[in-house]
Amino acid sequence: MIDLSGRRAIVTGAASGIGRATAELFAELGAAVVLADVDTDRGEQAAKELGATFVLCDVSRREDCARLVAAAVELHGGVDVLFNNAGIIRRSTVCEITDEDWDLVMAVNVRSIMVLSGLVIPLMAAQGGGSIVNTGSGWGIKGGARAASYCASKGAVVNLTRAMAIDHGPDNIRVNCVCPGDTATGMLAEEARQLGESVAAFYTDAADRPLGRIGQPLDIARTVAFLASDAAAFVSGAVIAVDGAGTA
Repeated sequence: MIDLSGRRAIVTGAASGIGRATAELFAELGAAVVLADVDTDRGEQAAKELGATFVLCDVSRREDCARLVAAAVELHGGVDVLFNNAGIIRRSTVCEITDEDWDLVMAVNVRSIMVLSGLVIPLMAAQGGGSIVNTGSGWGIKGGARAASYCASKGAVVNLTRAMAIDHGPDNIRVNCVCPGDTATGMLAEEARQLGESVAAFYTDAADRPLGRIGQPLDIARTVAFLASDAAAFVSGAVIAVDGAGTA
């Protein structure tokens, strides 16, 4: 049921983790994929392995986002799927975080979705529709300790998704949000380092959920591919937790 043949997709944060797994799955399902990331080495390697295209893009910069969308249009003639996945985390309370880190988290995790979607939606509307998937988090649904900026940003992503689905549904543009739980990515390991904890112990604690394990990037990628495909033709404004019942 999940077929992306002929679809033209942009994936941000695509050099590793969930973005990399999703770009790979999109390519396997027949999509033409443009990978975007700030990590040139891994981004170019991923693109080479997938037969895709890599564009260096700092999603916190509007000019980079505009260049990314322009490249996708030049390469493939349009955009059918936008996966707003790039994200960062700063583990701290509101008493500890600096203004600079707060602003950076918001710029990467939230403002980038506004900017990229604002650039892509007119293209999708002109061609008759499209699908946007935003990466939220279990911490966009409920709170977590020492993650104030991240929780705030992902809560914003969740409700921004709903607002976009309402605004752009009349143009046949579906907008959904996937909310991963703890997933085996570089970001999860970075959280452990920021908190001064052992990565192995951090992963063990993160697996304390009903399904008894942390997520794998492919777990999330499969849900994103479903939302991007015609199998989800009547799914819009949805916020889907992919977290082993962690938020349940």
